[in-house]
Amino acid sequence: MRSSLGAFVAAWVLCAAPVAPAWAQAAAAPAASSAATGLPAAELFFKRPDLERAELSPSGQWLAITAPIAGDRLGLIVVDLAGGAKAATLVAGYSNSDVRVFHWVNDDRLVFDVVDRSKGSADQVYFPGLYSVRRDGSELRQLVSLLDQPQDETGTRIVRQRLSPYHVLLHPGPGSGETVIVGEWRFDSTGQPDSLLPKRLDVTTGRASSLAYGIPEHVFSWLFDAQLQPRVAVQTYQGRSKVLWRAPGQEAWATLAEFDTYQAPWVPAYIDAAGKLYVTRGSGKGGTSELVRFDFAKGAPATEPLVSVAGFDFDGELVTETPGSRALGMRVDSDAETTVWFDKRLKALQEDIDRRLPGRINRLQCSRCDHPDMTVLVRSWSDRDPGSIWVWRGEPALWRQISSVRAGIVPARMGKLDLERFRARDGREVPVWITRPAGAAPDQPLPTVVLVHGGPWLRGGHWQFNPWAQFLASRGYLVVEPEFRGSTGYGAEHFQAGWKQWGRAMQDDVTDATRWVAEKGWADAKRTCIAGASYGGYATLMGLVREPKLYRCGAAWVAVTDPRLLFKWNRWADSSDEQRQYSMPQLMGSPDSMDFAAVAPVEQAARIQVPLLLAFGGGDVRVPIEHGNRMRDALRAAGREPEWVVYPEEGHNWFLTATNVDFARRLEAFLDRNLR
Repeated sequence: MRSSLGAFVAAWVLCAAPVAPAWAQAAAAPAASSAATGLPAAELFFKRPDLERAELSPSGQWLAITAPIAGDRLGLIVVDLAGGAKAATLVAGYSNSDVRVFHWVNDDRLVFDVVDRSKGSADQVYFPGLYSVRRDGSELRQLVSLLDQPQDETGTRIVRQRLSPYHVLLHPGPGSGETVIVGEWRFDSTGQPDSLLPKRLDVTTGRASSLAYGIPEHVFSWLFDAQLQPRVAVQTYQGRSKVLWRAPGQEAWATLAEFDTYQAPWVPAYIDAAGKLYVTRGSGKGGTSELVRFDFAKGAPATEPLVSVAGFDFDGELVTETPGSRALGMRVDSDAETTVWFDKRLKALQEDIDRRLPGRINRLQCSRCDHPDMTVLVRSWSDRDPGSIWVWRGEPALWRQISSVRAGIVPARMGKLDLERFRARDGREVPVWITRPAGAAPDQPLPTVVLVHGGPWLRGGHWQFNPWAQFLASRGYLVVEPEFRGSTGYGAEHFQAGWKQWGRAMQDDVTDATRWVAEKGWADAKRTCIAGASYGGYATLMGLVREPKLYRCGAAWVAVTDPRLLFKWNRWADSSDEQRQYSMPQLMGSPDSMDFAAVAPVEQAARIQVPLLLAFGGGDVRVPIEHGNRMRDALRAAGREPEWVVYPEEGHNWFLTATNVDFARRLEAFLDRNLR
């Protein structure tokens, strides 16, 4: 299974000036622009990243990365930051698999899992196994088996009793021992996931022991302390959730709270080095969540917020050197990510690096944070730049660029991203992301694509590089991405205002965003198209149904065309009975009480009067191709033949570069025909 890559692991020495690393030099660079149009090639936006993950070892002497190797496979590489004749070592690389996620367990050993990126999403497995390996590539052990075992086990030392495939990594350990925490999925009689049982796993011997301590079933979420002891367990069953707490030195679990799953008054966030529990609760304006400590004496969250961000739910993490160690700072994401440092040295270093790399988000993660030889990994990005990886060290001094994340992207040619807010027809404030093409005059109305996010119960946008929005902006389109009610991240009121509003108030927000950008003079009202995937595809179809004169065209992929089908049991579906019987009725409404026919695009296909592009994955189990086939048949019956494409090897989330590039080119041509 190991690739023959002797040439690849030849000498690689970090130079003073930023250079492309050896693995990037070996790969064939995609065309910087389309020969026919002079525009940035679609491949630049949708190719595999040149560097996917990077993580310093606990000592900071070694840097582990995943990057393309021979045959475009993704390998695990360890770089000795001290340099030398052979600074880079390929520690795991395979001819039929790709390293996906990895973590340092200690300064000498890593764990990782694998996928097969040559297959579409319809053929991806949910259980990627687990391996451990030393940083020099020796003692490679399989700890958790795969559903589909690799074809060639040559060179892989297998422990005698591997764990079953139904185990996933939950916690990589504190950075000094040889133990990680894995979770074993348990299933009910129908094959649905029923609970996640934590186990302690020795990565050198493969021995595992349970950490359950009498926990009942239906626990899917855990929090661990610095000693890798489970402290918080969250049960979810029949629409109800219960938060359980196990105090240090105790085996019994106490119930801290019980509530309806989607009406939680507070949610566990993390446990600090002192064993204190932090939670988020919706006590800000509009129900935005704030970070507070849990007061065990009162059995409730404290009243005084520790972190509150106006207009946004708290979305952040405590920055530590290793899980559960001393708090160094707090990382928070509002419109853009920022870090508030408690450590004076790191605060000063953040200011220095922000001067070196201005106008960007520069995320710092340190090793040996309290020592003169502190080493810091810097991941730097902006709305126009997918990012780059740098390393800084105090003694001996080091400041080196390791790699760009996506070579070939020219930030000056990318669009500028801003978060705006407007008032919907009922007065609700709705956030909306606007991407303006590079070089566009501020007073010039532009052809526009209203790009609706999927989910729909998630946050659609962040101040970072968005391949789809930037691809469209590079073609001269203003891209409008509304955070319609029902989106998360902007407070409980905004989220709950979208309950049972598919095709109704949620759709009104998309319509109002479309009209608002035209009123502002940013969008050309006569040259606007609506597009999106999954729920965004549904909103595209409903937008064309409800507002036949507002849009010139629509593009919907993996789109829900009949919400009633989402409640239909299917042995291959990735939605559980818990979701169909409890979560979805609460969020969408019950099929017995809601008139879903009135908001099912397939029932109103005759009202769509403009050109439509439809695309589906042949192996989609979340939105099966039945949605697409029925919609296409209804449009044909109405005399409105859509443009149609199916990718047989893909599921709901398109995985292959070729799929995304092909659809991007189809979408580009479709928009050119209808908006130019």
